[in-house]
Amino acid sequence: MAASVKRVVDLEDNGVALVLAGEHDAHLKILEQRLDCDLTLRGNVLTFEGTAAPVAKAVAAVQELLTVIRSGRPVSPAMVESLMDIAVSANGKPSEVYGDVVWTHRGRQIGPRTVNQKCYVDAIRANTITFGIGPAGTGKTYLATAMAVGAFFSKTFGRIILTRPAVEAGESLGFLPGTISEKVDPYFRPLFDALYDMIDGEKLAALIEKGEIEIAPLAFMRGRTLNDSFIILDEAQNTSPEQIKMFLTRLGFGSKMVVTGDVTQIDLPAGRQSGLVTVPDVLTSIDDIAFVPFDSRDVVRHKLVQRIVAAYKKHGDRVAQEKSE
Repeated sequence: MAASVKRVVDLEDNGVALVLAGEHDAHLKILEQRLDCDLTLRGNVLTFEGTAAPVAKAVAAVQELLTVIRSGRPVSPAMVESLMDIAVSANGKPSEVYGDVVWTHRGRQIGPRTVNQKCYVDAIRANTITFGIGPAGTGKTYLATAMAVGAFFSKTFGRIILTRPAVEAGESLGFLPGTISEKVDPYFRPLFDALYDMIDGEKLAALIEKGEIEIAPLAFMRGRTLNDSFIILDEAQNTSPEQIKMFLTRLGFGSKMVVTGDVTQIDLPAGRQSGLVTVPDVLTSIDDIAFVPFDSRDVVRHKLVQRIVAAYKKHGDRVAQEKSE
């Protein structure tokens, strides 16, 4: 039987101890559930007890959490869960992930919350074109928008262009009431919501009025050359191979592109192929283009959403296997 060991960490600060514990000890309860040893916090002294290997791993994981707390970044139960996912499951360094702040608005820091999200942000920085492909709730569009806003306000790019296919789930613009602006608005509401999280409303309206931020259907990109722009194509699973080729060839000098989508949520009519499905086979070998895959572990919404995504993936894999047999 393995001998029990004890490790003591002096937090040296009441404020750090309070954040570590969380409201009604919510953070401590998560740590106790996720770590394979006993954890006790008395005053500023944190004690770990258990066998040697789990204790060592627990100490390392909590030290990463303490680094984030001391950096001043707000900590929530959801963040503690994510930190433990990184530290315990992925063997990553949460302080490196959470230490990367992409954009700050009204004191709210936006940045990666999983290892894959950190890889995605780094890929966008390092490459001219980046594809983020994975399920809903993994932060693909939100993080890309935050990167675009940060780059725009640092004057790295002169404008932001956000686009997506405007026809989904069998509906076409011609059958919707109103002007073209009123017709496309429902399709772009998620993009507007993200922007309003990052830019004050009056300033955003002024930037859109001046054309420095443009939100338009993908069809409006045809024939253009987009220079000095940070360009995001959202919901790319609903493009045809021809449309995604058209979009990618709009790239101009001094520009960057991010393409996001979820190949499990294709709304194209039966028989039409998705451009997002074919594009990795065409472009994977080209330098300065990166592909970052996401999975259910990267879902940063409610924990139940993560389980739903994983369950649908498992069901889809089972159906595909049955069809192949």
